[in-house]
Amino acid sequence: MPEQPVRAKLVDVAHAAGVSKATVSKVLNGRQDLSVRPETRRRVHEAAEALGYRPHSGARALAGASTHALALLVPALANPTYVTIARGAYQRARELGYLSLLAEDFDGQEADESFHDLVQEGRVDGLLIASARPGHPLLDALSRSAVPHVFLNRSVEGSGRNVTMDVARSSVMALDHLYGLGHRVVGHIAGPHGITPSEVRKEAFLRHADVLGLEAAPVASGDFTEDGGGSAARELLRPADGRGPVTALYTSSLAQAIGAMAAIRELGLRIPQDISVVGNDDLPVAGHLHPPLTTVAMPLYELGTAAVDALVGGIEGRAVGDVVVPTEPGLVLRASTARPAGAEAGTGPESRTGAGTGGTP
Repeated sequence: MPEQPVRAKLVDVAHAAGVSKATVSKVLNGRQDLSVRPETRRRVHEAAEALGYRPHSGARALAGASTHALALLVPALANPTYVTIARGAYQRARELGYLSLLAEDFDGQEADESFHDLVQEGRVDGLLIASARPGHPLLDALSRSAVPHVFLNRSVEGSGRNVTMDVARSSVMALDHLYGLGHRVVGHIAGPHGITPSEVRKEAFLRHADVLGLEAAPVASGDFTEDGGGSAARELLRPADGRGPVTALYTSSLAQAIGAMAAIRELGLRIPQDISVVGNDDLPVAGHLHPPLTTVAMPLYELGTAAVDALVGGIEGRAVGDVVVPTEPGLVLRASTARPAGAEAGTGPESRTGAGTGGTP
């Protein structure tokens, strides 16, 4: 009869992680009164996984262990932006000993029912909410509950638990690049009205267009989808009294950029010879479009990790506050942008300062 493998004990995990047995017990049982550095917590979980250690179910019950599960609520699984955010959240949650679940919170779904299923029945310890919008019924449900939660890629005014990026900077980078190429009539495809990142990006676009002295900076809004980008592009590219033709577009999402590129071709125009396009968010597909798409790469992965750090901190009793991811956006130059016909090179801030010549892979 083959010899049974020796089951790892608590003391084995403690020795491997270089901490006390008490610390291991509290970390693995989710004690909220424990104050340890994330590195120590990660080391304990890695040692336990490497040794195949599993806490005794009875001991976990006596310790009042939590579910060690977090739920990420996104507005649409079809939006590729949330793939990278979810990857960052999942990886950081795993490092901290939590499982990250993904749930779609779309228009027409009963948010109160989802909230009840996930939280009131004890299925998760906290929520990462990327789907908040003005009037969302989930906001009212959260106001009546003590469940830990943070808002990511969205801001709820006065909540003190918003995890966001410097989206205003993305507009500045896109416009500096296009202005440096010689574009003077640049259109912006914004997201739906009332969505915080879209509003901030649009306001920054208009402010910086004024600083640069653009001849015109028209804006059209659309959903964060290919159809939304296509319809907004057709609106912006229609002839308009009082301004010259739009020669470049900056979109609020990658999906919008894909739709805008299709609409440009439908109108018999060429990219970038007739219309330059800059998308927001950089995913691998951007480099495989025709032509490859210039994008502003946002720190989406870091956004996911920062949101989990903030949420787990709240679950463990630490103060939660607004967080802005410190990683700046980066411009990824590809073939979808070029000088407009007849423009002179070296006339804008990009040629003077080198802005827009770097990239984030």
